[in-house]
This record gives sequence, structure tokens and C-alpha cells, in this order.
Amino acid sequence: MTFEQIALFALLGVVMYFFISGRLRYDVIAIGALLIAVVIGVVPAGQAFSGFASAAVVTVAAVLIISRGLTNSGAVERVAHYLLPGVKSLTLQMSSLNFFTGGLSAVMNNVGALALLMPATINAAKKLKKSPSLFLMPLSFASILGGMVTLIGTPPNIIIASLREEYLGAPYTMFDFTPVGAVVAVVGILFLTLIGWRLLPKERKAQTSAEDLFQIEGYAAEVLALKDSKYIGIPLFKLDKKAHEYGIHIAGLIRNKRRILNLASHHILEARDILLLEADPDDLDKFAHELGFQIKGDAAQDKAMFSSEDVVLVEAVVSADSRLIARRIGDLRLKSRYHINLLGVSRQGATLRKSLQNIKVRTGDVFLLQAERDTYPTTLSRLGLLPLAERGFSIGKRPQALIAAALLAGAVALAALGWLDLTIALTAAALGMVLAGIVPVQDIYESIDWPVIILVGAMIPIGGALQTVGATGLMADGLLDMAGFFDLPIYLILGLVMLVTMTLSDVMNNVATAVVMAPVGLAVAAALGVNPDTFLMAVAVGASCAFLTPIGHKNNALILGPGGYKFGDYWRMGLPLEVLILLVGVPMILTVWPL
Repeated sequence: MTFEQIALFALLGVVMYFFISGRLRYDVIAIGALLIAVVIGVVPAGQAFSGFASAAVVTVAAVLIISRGLTNSGAVERVAHYLLPGVKSLTLQMSSLNFFTGGLSAVMNNVGALALLMPATINAAKKLKKSPSLFLMPLSFASILGGMVTLIGTPPNIIIASLREEYLGAPYTMFDFTPVGAVVAVVGILFLTLIGWRLLPKERKAQTSAEDLFQIEGYAAEVLALKDSKYIGIPLFKLDKKAHEYGIHIAGLIRNKRRILNLASHHILEARDILLLEADPDDLDKFAHELGFQIKGDAAQDKAMFSSEDVVLVEAVVSADSRLIARRIGDLRLKSRYHINLLGVSRQGATLRKSLQNIKVRTGDVFLLQAERDTYPTTLSRLGLLPLAERGFSIGKRPQALIAAALLAGAVALAALGWLDLTIALTAAALGMVLAGIVPVQDIYESIDWPVIILVGAMIPIGGALQTVGATGLMADGLLDMAGFFDLPIYLILGLVMLVTMTLSDVMNNVATAVVMAPVGLAVAAALGVNPDTFLMAVAVGASCAFLTPIGHKNNALILGPGGYKFGDYWRMGLPLEVLILLVGVPMILTVWPL
């Protein structure tokens, strides 16, 4: 091997390590890898940022804006209202949810599709008196499967279409992925609905509902501020800092029989004030003794004591792109900056009560928040938190819903008929949603998942370098040598390429997997002298199959907390699903895209 090949393989090894470890965000890893590739000379400096000029980057951005438009307009909720009626059968309810999210993921970002349907899914579990764990993992996997169906359903498909145009001179059209993707998705969703959920551990199937993640009743208390307390007359924000040392949260106070929950920093503690606290009984006793407060006993018997006409309790999950990830809760200053009060954190189904201020936020954590009723949706959106409660059905948005649906349908039709380039058509649809006021101008850039854009733009030159220095040829030769040793026929070689792609996608981002494996698939096809599209489709299917771990796909990370899953739960359902996809996908690819 040449120096360039060794250096590039070493760089990919480091990239994979950091993807798996999760120590850095994937966009930081990708841009760092790109700069190192330039320094060691495998990517020319003049081509370092050529990936950001790729149509794939613009297409992904346009799809994300369109997804925001579908969400804002209420189009998805309107359709869901009619297609997802409450039923008493677990199988029918799960089937309707899974097929709906699969279909939705075919035309919008699958992370957005999952986020929209999580509240409805948790509500369905509650009505059926079942654990949300039975529903959320199948829902996540179904949304990933649905992305396989169209070109715009998932970023790997967009990447592969762009690379095909670069290497073979023509991109895939909108529905080239549909014959294989639809069959794989339908078979996979049927498996999830009928069998998959049964493979979860018994303790996951029996756990309580999402609304019981925070058993706040045993931790709610009232304390009376005695007149001789040394803290009488000080601002409440100073008392709040003291309370945090004990892991106690001040949720409000009662003054002259009037309950005040929306506490401001200028509020001064007065004698005879009654503080509403969320605290561990042992910590409460120490806190009251030191500060000169009298414990009045347990407060109200439910969470209602922490909410009012102006203040609401809301449970929200930390998304994969939240600005809070990897930061200490104590450093966030949620109350002073965002006017929300964090009362509890749940991680993988277990409530964390001690030293919340020192906890570092992770994807999938569930927060119990006390917030202003009118402003909390905007605040949660800014922080990258997704509420787990169903929103109201927006009848008043019917015109916007129709416009949003028409813009997307028009873009798809123009691209499918070949009258307009797909990227141009989708960009026009995104612009139409902005001009129609469906996506406010100030929300355009917030709609775009910038880490994904950076990842795509940074990885494309690295993928090109694999081709330029001959690394893809070496990887292809390695696969073919293995196949030759075992005397494998071509259909098993195709399955091997898909299997390797699946494995990579399970441990690192699916976009990076597509960028690395698409050139390898082309090299294998060239060495065998067969149709390159056959192997590109195998890579497309494999890159979307991130079912074994919570780190392979954002959706899997998103359900980790609300579902109370453990790391090892994913392979129980995901491994047989990936085997099934191999058994169904390879014959379908060979039928639709013959050698």
C-alpha cells in the first residue's frame, strides 16, 4: 500500500472510533477529518470544500425545510387524525402507527416524522394500558425503513444518487428506490408489528407509562419560612442556588393564600411564605434545618400543585441535535435564561434525583419542566427538546396544510416526470412554503439540520479521496478475495456488500457509511463486470439499516429515554430485522436491477 492509502485508512479508523465513542459530535468529527485529509495530502486544498457545492447538500437542506413546513402547517396531524383512530387492539394500533410513520418518512425527514408521532404513540400506549416500550422501538425502526422508499426519504439515498451522477453520469430519479425499498419496508414493518415487539425483555414490556417516569408525588413538599430564618429578605434566586446544593428545586410559593409559580428573580422571601419544593425527603430535612424552615408535610397528591393557568408541567425529550447535549445542567441556567424550571431528569427509564446540577445532558434524556404555558413551545424548539404530550388538532390551519401538501406533491410530480431537476423542484417547494408563510423567514435556518449538512459536505471529498488514491480498489479486492476464498456466487457477494454496509451503519453515521461504501460497491461491480446499479442499491439499503444500536441513527437515540431502553435491547429486535432485510433485499435487488 502507498503512504496515501495507509494514511487514509488510518484516518477512517480514527473517524470510526470517534463516531462509536460519541465523544464528539459527528459534524465536528467530519470537518476535523477533512482538514487532516488536506494536511496529509490525500485531499487537494482546492477541493477541500467542494462537497458543499454538491447537489446532495442542497437537496438535504430543501427536504428539511419542507419537513418543517409539513409540521408547521398541521398537515401531518390532520392526516393522522383520520388515519390513526384509537382502537382497542394492540396489533391494529401498532400496525396503523408503524405503517403511517413509514409512509410519512418516505416524503419527509424521518427524524421529524418520528418526533411528530411519538406523542400520539405514547398516548396510544396509555389508552391500551401498555408500556410505551412496546411501541416506540418499532415506531423508530418503521420510520427508518420508510426512508428507503424514495430518493428524498433519507440522506444516504440522496448521497448515493449524487455519487452515481458523479461517477456514472446520471443520478437516480425520485422513485428508482421504490420497488426495492417499498417491499423491504413493508416486510420489515410487518415483522415489527407481528413479532418484533415480542422480542423485548419482559421488564421493558411491563414498565410503567411515560407519564409515570417522574413519580413526583413522593418528592413534593411545603416548607414554611419562619420569621427568624436568616434567609428572610433575600432574593429568591440566591435561595435557589442554595437549594440546588441539596438537589432541591423551588417550584413556587404560597403568599397570603395565593400560589405563585412564575417566580421572578426580583421576588424577595418573606416571613410566613410557604415554598413549594420538589425534593428527596432526606435532603429536604437537611435543607429545612439549616435554613430555618418548618416542614409542613406532604403537599398535594399529584403534579397539579406545580401547574396553573399560566404555568404548565411538560415532559420533553432531548433530541440528537439539542444545544444542551454534553453540557452540565448547572451551566445551562435554564431558569434565568429561558424561564423554565427543571424539576427532574429521567434516563433510560430511571429517574435521576441526586445532584442534577452536575449531570451532563445526553440524547434521549427526558426532562420534567415547569414553564410558561404561552411560550414553552418556542422555548423547547430553541433548546432542541421535543414535548411528549400530544398537541391539539389545528383545524384553523387547513389552508396551510393543503398548500404544504400541494407544494410537496407538485415538486415530486415535476421531478418524477422529468420536467424539472429534483434539487430544483424541492428547492422551489421549500421557497414556496416560506413565501406562503408556512415556514417563517426567521425559522428557515433553524429548520435545517446543520450538523448533517456539515457531515455531508465534509465527507464527500473524503469519499472522493478513497477513489483517487485507490483505497476503494483495495477494499473491493479484500471483499472479492474473501468471496473467492469461500467460492461465493455473485448474489452472496452482493449480500456481503450489504452486510458490511449494515455493520458500518450500526456504529457510525449512515451518511458517512454511504459516502464510504458507495465507491466500494462501484469498484466491486467493475471488478466483476456487472451492473453497478445492483451494488449501489445494496449499499443504499444497507446504509439505512441501523437497527442494532442507539448510536447508529438519531431516531434510535431519540427513543432511548422515553422508552426506557437499555443499549442491548436494540439488537434483540434489530438483528432478526437485519437478517430479514438481507433475505428479502438481495433477491429484490437482483430482480429489479439485474446483473
